[in-house]
Parts: sequence; structure tokens; C-alpha cells
Amino acid sequence: MAAGGRLLLLFLLPWLVTASHSPPGCKIRITSKGLDLVKQEGLRFVEQELQNITVSDLHGKEGQFHYNISQVKVMDLQLALSDLHFQPQQHLVFNINNASISLRFRRQLLYWFFYDIGSINASADGVHIHTVLQLAKDEAGRLKISNITCNASIARMHAGFSGTLRKVYEFLSTFIVTGMRFLLSQQICPSLEHASLVLLNSVLDTVPVRNYVDEHIGIDYSLLRDPAVSTDTLDLDFKGMFFPRVRENQELENHAVEPVIKETERMVYVAFSEYFFDSAMHSYFQAGVLAIELQGEKVPKDLEVLLRATFFGTIFMLSPTVDAPLRLVLQVSAPPRCIIKPSGTSVSVSAFLNISLVPPGHPAVQLSSMAMETKLSARVYLQGKALRVQLDLRRFRIYSKQSALESLALFSLQAPLKTLLQLTIMPIINERTKKGVQIPLPEGMDFTKEVVTNHAGFLTVGADLHFSKELREVIEKYRPAPTAAARPSSEPTAPSMEPPQL
Repeated sequence: MAAGGRLLLLFLLPWLVTASHSPPGCKIRITSKGLDLVKQEGLRFVEQELQNITVSDLHGKEGQFHYNISQVKVMDLQLALSDLHFQPQQHLVFNINNASISLRFRRQLLYWFFYDIGSINASADGVHIHTVLQLAKDEAGRLKISNITCNASIARMHAGFSGTLRKVYEFLSTFIVTGMRFLLSQQICPSLEHASLVLLNSVLDTVPVRNYVDEHIGIDYSLLRDPAVSTDTLDLDFKGMFFPRVRENQELENHAVEPVIKETERMVYVAFSEYFFDSAMHSYFQAGVLAIELQGEKVPKDLEVLLRATFFGTIFMLSPTVDAPLRLVLQVSAPPRCIIKPSGTSVSVSAFLNISLVPPGHPAVQLSSMAMETKLSARVYLQGKALRVQLDLRRFRIYSKQSALESLALFSLQAPLKTLLQLTIMPIINERTKKGVQIPLPEGMDFTKEVVTNHAGFLTVGADLHFSKELREVIEKYRPAPTAAARPSSEPTAPSMEPPQL
């Protein structure tokens, strides 16, 4: 029995692994080229954060020499040698090497009976910062920086003294310079930790996770799992499922092919499976909006004449309702299906068309109920951050749900009804899809030079990135309110007589 149980487990193991891995409806890959662009914008942000470093006052005594250093201000930074790269499994590594920081601070010095005040210019050289950011999925399914490790060091520091007591300053400058070096190095990492865990995460909060698309449907862009990071790429698997607002907790099982992105030439790739589009159409169907009614003057005149001629015998027998207005009700009978092939994308739609007379003051009289099968070609394209679809009628067939004889009689309606769809119905549908749906990117970041490529069961959009807004602008817009935990609660203790030797 034990051996049989192990054998059964071996057979079931592949199925269990597959079942535990939910395929994404949408996948995004950021490549090293995209990371280079992020580095340029991120470096400006780091410079701005380091310029706002707050250094506590430094004071001390050495014999008859008393000193007090205050109002320390960063004047300039040179961060020429920097690097941002991927580190498996879930990390980004940000390095700054051999940077320099220029400072200015106020001095108050007392030596015997000599008292001196003024400002001092100093420079910290050989600044090295090593930061590792851990990326993860939070409880809401949003990408976040979950942890940061940081190490900072300053190789040397120099202060320029002038004035009557210059020789004295230079003799005792070791106490001042070493103390300032200690305080400055202790403030770099807390500043970057706050910038990452609070400010950059506020930018990631702008990525849509579960939003309404319109008054009928919404979309779930929650991450299915933590990001997968290789040496060259960062892959994000999103649920990519639309839902009807009338049934927000409804789940549509994903049986589509999982998108596979192999390319790395562009900055970013976004892949969508058939499930992504099927769930949208299924949601609209569940919301009951895939129906259009035309009555009276809204029915094209040529089509009305043809319909009255086709059903003349029936209409004549219904006299005196011959002049009653016609009503056409076109309703999708099942959720449309999307088919993505290397040759293109299409949508199959099954519907029925009811044709009735609506005599004033009398019940409607149904003339015919015909089934329709259509195939629409779909052009998927990206504009800004909106994924849009342009539909066009490719194939169309109608037949009677009642008899083969009536299907033959309806053959003459094939062309005019197709024209009705092309001129009247398709513009209404395309107007609804014109707005599109937003791709899950942070605010201020957009796509350029988009190229759509079809595969078997999914399509990919390769694009480059650009910042339409500066990172600082987005951060200031969504900056969280200050809290006690936003920055370190206590400043490092300032050294006085004997600062630690670094």
C-alpha cells in the first residue's frame, strides 16, 4: 500500500505543481535597457535626497580649545560612478562609488581669550554606497520594496580653514573633520532607507491593482507571485482578469496558454494571453450590455424596406399593423471568444437578431428570430499606457432558428445586415473600446515606439520607456503624511572629545 501510495503521488505531482502555478493573464518584463533608464531618473532622485541630509551639531573640547559646529548643509554632490543592476532572485542592487560631497557649516571656536565665528567649507571624498533593494508582492498584490540593506563609507574628509586662527584650526581639525565624517556617514543610509521604503513605495502605489474600467466592468492587476529576477530581466506575473461590477467577486478560471517572453532587446515587454481578452468580453456579457436595440427611425431606411419586403406575407396577414414601426434587437447569446494566432487576432461572436413589429398601443409581434455568427478581426495597439482594440467585421452568417426553409429565405438579408453591422453597430462597439485599459505602470512612466507581435495564444507589446513626469514630481504629489516611523526616531550621538576612528 505504501509503495502504491508513493506511485500515485508520483503520477499526481506534475498535476499538483501545475495547479499551484496560476497562469498570468498579463505579464511584464523589464530588461537591463529599461533599468538603465530607471537608473538615470533614480540617480537624480538620490542626489536630491542626499542634499537634504540633516546632520546634528558637533561640539567638543580639547584642552583650552572649545568648538561648536552647526547648520551643516550639503552644497554639491558628484555621483559620477553609479550602477543599478538586477540580482537574482528578487533584488535590485544600487552602487555609488568614489563619489564626493561638498559641505558648508557654521563654526564657533574659543581658544583662550580668542573667540571666532564664521563658515567652513568641507568635502567628503571617496564616498561608497552599496544598497540592495528586495522586491516582493504585498498583501494587496502590489509590487513593493519590502526590505533594504545599505552600507555607506567615506574614505577621507577635508576642511578648509581661514582666518587669524588658521594654524590652530589646522592643528585641531582632526577632531572636527573626524566627527563630521562620522556624522555624515551615519546619515546616508537612513536617508536612502526612507527614500526607498516610503517615497519610492508611494510611487509604486500608483500602479493600478483592482480598478474600475467603466460603469460596467473592472480589472484585477494583482500580482500572482513575487517578481522573478534574473541577471538581465525582471518578470512580473499579473492576474490580468476583468470582472463585472455587478459580480465583483466572480472568478473566471484561466485555461489559456501562459505568455512566454523571450526577447530582451527593448526596454519593456508586455504580454497578454487570450484569457485577458476573454475575461473582458465575459464580464461585459455578464453585465448584460452586449445588446443593441434599433426601433423606428433608427433602423436604416433601405434595410427597413428590404425587411418589409422579405416578411411581406406575414405583415399582410397581420393587417392593419402593416405600417407599424420595426424593431431590431441584436443580442450576444454567449460570451465572445478571442483567438490569437501568429497571423492575427480575431473574435468569434454568436448572437441572435429578433425582428418585430411594434404597433402603437398593441403588443409587439415577432416576425423572425435569426441566429448570427460573426468573426471580427482585432487590431490591438498601445497608446500611452492605454491598451486599445479596433474591431472590424470579417465574416458574417445568419440562419433561421426555426427552419431551413426560412434560412434560405433570409439569404437576401445577408448583405444588408452585414452593412448594418459595419455602419451602425461596429462604430458603437469601437467607441466603447476606444478608451482602452491602463497597463500596470507607475504614474509618470509611459511607453514609446510600441511594436505588437502575435504568437500562438498570446501577443506581446515591445516598447521603450520614457518619463513623462519627473520622479520627484510624482513623489511630491503622493508623498505620505509624515509619521514618527518615516525617518529614524533618534539621531546618532555626536562624538565630542574622541570621535570613533572609521
